[in-house]
Amino acid sequence: MDINGIEQLITDLITSFLPKVVGVIVLLAAAWIIGGWIGRKLKKSIASKLDESVAGFIGSVVRYTIIVIAFLTSLTLFGIETTSFAAIIGAAGLAIGLAMQGALSNFASGVMLLSLRPFKIGDVVTLNDMTAKVVDIGFFSCEFDTFDNRRVTIPNGKIIDDKIQNNTYHDQRRVDVAVGTDYPADLTRTREILMNAARSVDGIVEDPEPAVVLTELGGSSINWSVRVWANTPEYWDVKQLLIHAVKMHLDEAGIGIPFPQMDVHMDGGLKRFENGAGNSESDSSSGTPLKREHLSEARHDSL
Repeated sequence: MDINGIEQLITDLITSFLPKVVGVIVLLAAAWIIGGWIGRKLKKSIASKLDESVAGFIGSVVRYTIIVIAFLTSLTLFGIETTSFAAIIGAAGLAIGLAMQGALSNFASGVMLLSLRPFKIGDVVTLNDMTAKVVDIGFFSCEFDTFDNRRVTIPNGKIIDDKIQNNTYHDQRRVDVAVGTDYPADLTRTREILMNAARSVDGIVEDPEPAVVLTELGGSSINWSVRVWANTPEYWDVKQLLIHAVKMHLDEAGIGIPFPQMDVHMDGGLKRFENGAGNSESDSSSGTPLKREHLSEARHDSL
């Protein structure tokens, strides 16, 4: 092939492919600009309804989806069939999905947590019988700090499948203290004393008002529930003060807080028994006096 033939070939290639190359560049550049603009607008429009991380993620997905569509479209300018690419992408997506089922499940759960927002950073929540403060919410897992200063990381899939109790969601919380009083104590007087104890606590809110509820006639005591309302950040302080006030007021009024007791009756005598050497020992008694054991049970009120 002579020089003229080579020049003609190059000219034909440039003439044939240069417009297509320019078209592809223009198409991809336009897709990049338009996709970015749409992504930012979408993020801004949904940021008030969703978490900022979710809004940013959705905006990025829309942007790169537009770019991928533009790229596949540009391939048709060169006569390349995009059907095979779509099949390859689909097969690759299926393989990746099967290999990363757990991760994808946690990711989907993370999107739900960020969208539904059952809690936010700084909230105190109870999950899996654990109460802790939320320190980070990610797409795959969340991190919590317990009150004994441990960092706990829980996959989002486990969080979304469990009951979520947000202890600081509302501005106010009700503080309940259960207490039992002696049966001989007058009910009306006991209620007044417990109400005075509730109203004496610093930090309670006036509305709703404190309440004293007779909850049960128990086996060894008349059981009451003393209830006040407090601002959520002061919940634990108010609870401690309320417990102290209830005990002090009952003591001053001479009303006891009984503990469970059990009567054990020893009827007859001890039976004869023989030891391993063949010797026998016996002890008998007639009319064994009543023996009473008082069993104190430590009461622990789960806060």
